[in-house]
Amino acid sequence: MTLDMYKFEFDKNGKKYIQVYNVIKNLILEGSLVRDEKLPPIRKLADLLGINSVTVVKAYELLENEGYLIKRPGSGCYVSKMKSTGSVPEKNGLYRLDTGNPSADIFPIDDFKKAVNMALDDDLASLFNYDDGNGIYELKQVMVYYLAKHRIETSIDNIIITSGGQQGIDIISKSLLSYSDLVFIEEPTYSGAIEVLKMRNTKLVSIPILEDGIDIGLLKMKLEKIRPKLLYVMPNFHNPTGISYSEYKKKKLIELAEEYNFYILEDDFISDFKFMSENNRTLKSYDSHNRVIYIKSFSKILMPGLRMGIMVVPTELVERTILSKHSSDISTSPLIQKSLYYYMSKFDWDKHTLDMEKIYTDKFLETYKYINKKLGGRLTIIKNKGGINFFLGLNRGFSSRNFVNFMYNKKVALQPGYIYYDLDIEDRFFRINISRESVDRIKEAVDIISDSLDEFYTLSRIEGKSL
Repeated sequence: MTLDMYKFEFDKNGKKYIQVYNVIKNLILEGSLVRDEKLPPIRKLADLLGINSVTVVKAYELLENEGYLIKRPGSGCYVSKMKSTGSVPEKNGLYRLDTGNPSADIFPIDDFKKAVNMALDDDLASLFNYDDGNGIYELKQVMVYYLAKHRIETSIDNIIITSGGQQGIDIISKSLLSYSDLVFIEEPTYSGAIEVLKMRNTKLVSIPILEDGIDIGLLKMKLEKIRPKLLYVMPNFHNPTGISYSEYKKKKLIELAEEYNFYILEDDFISDFKFMSENNRTLKSYDSHNRVIYIKSFSKILMPGLRMGIMVVPTELVERTILSKHSSDISTSPLIQKSLYYYMSKFDWDKHTLDMEKIYTDKFLETYKYINKKLGGRLTIIKNKGGINFFLGLNRGFSSRNFVNFMYNKKVALQPGYIYYDLDIEDRFFRINISRESVDRIKEAVDIISDSLDEFYTLSRIEGKSL
């Protein structure tokens, strides 16, 4: 570890601990410090900067409170947040294959405007007050019918409305997990879930994901030795790989959860569509033992800016989950809830989802064929049967961090794969997301990737970047 990056001149007019905080925060945001990198010991950093150890302690505490670092007892402080989980700087003509935000032109904006007006005409005063915290009654009624169409049988009492899927993960973490609880996760898995779970100081155990879902054999071996409180999974069109679980593995997970007494947190963002999969049923639809906590986001099938999602929670967890939700944001916007209620109940929701399925499926199939045509045999391509993500691997020994930076200079924005791993041990994979760009622009970007691969490998060998 080099300490030179931490050196700076103090401003005499500012508080020293705030200045230390800002320097380290900026190092994290610019990527000089990456996830799981250890920060200097408190006394060593204090000596380097010529300040009191208490000043460093206060800076570290502020960084921890804002989620930039985590403390590991007996080991030290480590970077929690990481570069590349947010947006990259824009530049003219940049191909955005890094972001999961869909293009705005596919959404029913005009009809949703009408739904908003209907909500405003309904009861203007109530829309600007808090609801009871777990969602308005009318919307939860609609959600019962919506879920039933997807073979999830539940009641209004078990449904909680959230401000998006990410908040759902955070709420469950707060309500269910304590310090040092064991949580099993897929490897790789959604980076946002990793960060939330680490913020709770849980102990993460990664189980590799295979072509048909999580490695059941290894999972059973782990369960024989240690018992998790929770297993976090994305069974349909997984992020980042696009893999979907087989029916056998979906059912087997439910059996194992019952046998070994743990809950499963299912994160669902696009199982409404089938793509090329044989089975796009949710894990929750098989849940005869009430072991699955189901989180559903509407960001990909309606509009991401609405920040709307739902949770279906086992009865014994409902009360504590509502309390955790209340501590997070008190209430999800009643105006957005009421507008979504009117849109789903008064407009043609089924037609909307069919239209969206055609758009996503056509885009997936075109991209799937083109990626395999242009990059097959040159990159490792994780096989998938649908969704919005493709996970591709460079030759062993080469870094996706370097490749992502290299391609950004070619005006193609990608996402490095290391952010989807708990431990920073795999750095050759990168993710392509097809949500935002048109098929033509996706193909143009794939052409640039194809044309740039040999140049990247050659430069990496010359400069030693692959080591």
